[in-house]
Amino acid sequence: MAVPRQGSRDRALRPEDVDLADPLFWTLPRPVRLEAFALLRQLDEPVRFTTGTGARSGRLAGPRASRSGTGESFYALVKHADVKAASRQPQNFASAPGVTTPEPAAWAKAVFGNSMVNMDGEEHAALRRIVSRAFTPRLLARAEENIRELARRLVDEVIAEQPADFMPSAPSRLPLEVICDLMGIPDRHRPRISQQIDHASAYVGVRRRGRDRLRVPGRGLRSLARMHLVMAQLARERRRDPADDLISALVRADVDGQALTSRQLGSFFSLLLVAGVETTRNAIAHGVYLLARHPEQRTLLESDFDRYADGAIEEIVRHSTPIIQFRRTVTAECELGGRSYRPGEKVVLFYASANRDESVFTDPDTFDITRSPNPHLGYGGGGPHHCIGAHLARLEMKALFRELLTRLNTLGTVGDPLLVDSNFDNRVRSLPFSLDRR
Repeated sequence: MAVPRQGSRDRALRPEDVDLADPLFWTLPRPVRLEAFALLRQLDEPVRFTTGTGARSGRLAGPRASRSGTGESFYALVKHADVKAASRQPQNFASAPGVTTPEPAAWAKAVFGNSMVNMDGEEHAALRRIVSRAFTPRLLARAEENIRELARRLVDEVIAEQPADFMPSAPSRLPLEVICDLMGIPDRHRPRISQQIDHASAYVGVRRRGRDRLRVPGRGLRSLARMHLVMAQLARERRRDPADDLISALVRADVDGQALTSRQLGSFFSLLLVAGVETTRNAIAHGVYLLARHPEQRTLLESDFDRYADGAIEEIVRHSTPIIQFRRTVTAECELGGRSYRPGEKVVLFYASANRDESVFTDPDTFDITRSPNPHLGYGGGGPHHCIGAHLARLEMKALFRELLTRLNTLGTVGDPLLVDSNFDNRVRSLPFSLDRR
């Protein structure tokens, strides 16, 4: 049977009503999806779901029945312990050939380069060493100062312009400007890069409305190609005339005789735009909304920002979980969560479920900035693929919320966000709000 939309259900949701492989599941209201994950966490072992079986929205193909499906199958890891364990066993659960659905095509990797998130073993370790060593203490110290200045300037612009939609302003511009400043992207390229980001990510949702129903094949790849061309040009310039920025450090790095090629640089920059811009902008938007809807938490944060800010940032990330899922491919026979796995099988790590696990978080649906400990998996479950930009994201959020809470009374007049129907990220399309300066 189909899962009725929230407000129209005449009975309680049951595990057999849930089908994470059905795109229509991801159009259900977020509270219903979180309820479905809670039901799956109560089961003894991960459930296998199969795409392309013709099941209606809400049909769960059980652990045995799903094996007869004709589509692609995956096991859903929904418990905190299972997601964390799989993240820390790359020898059993590989990121290659791809962590997203669908997996990147071989020809796309050949043209644009393979993303670091899709690599394993020494290939991943070598690239990460180059990137990590390029983030020097001097570079990070300058970035932290720059973040504070950018946050002040962007809030000045919000006060002056008073936009009706908060998303195109500070939440989107802060992480983009931070990464562009860090990389050393000249101002002349930034409007075009911002436009290409919008084009490349326009079809992340699983349901489209109006003209967006007409998906344009290759539009995202064309946008990606344009960004790669910009990075290739800048890489050539920095090799000839290096500057004190991340592009120069990456193309001139000498880690075991290695540096990034232009194609690798373009691939890394694309990763930064997704991992560093999209996730942070969504976390900021969710944070603004959460603090507006929980005035007691906002008041507590305002009472002693330096004391509570770090906890507030972690709780915002846990509660909103900007990245919903990543997939892994089983490479060796192993056991996890009460189930055995064979090479070639797929598992999906549902961070959105792990961060609401009742066995780890007391009252997991409650927004509590004093929650401690808070071992959320919003930046991954540890292991070799733990988010390399987590520190920058925390700095950006802390700086912007400091400015918003000390200079504006914005957070009490926030409307409901318009979310994008997506099985990948918890994306906010728009966030209505009105300004009231203190």
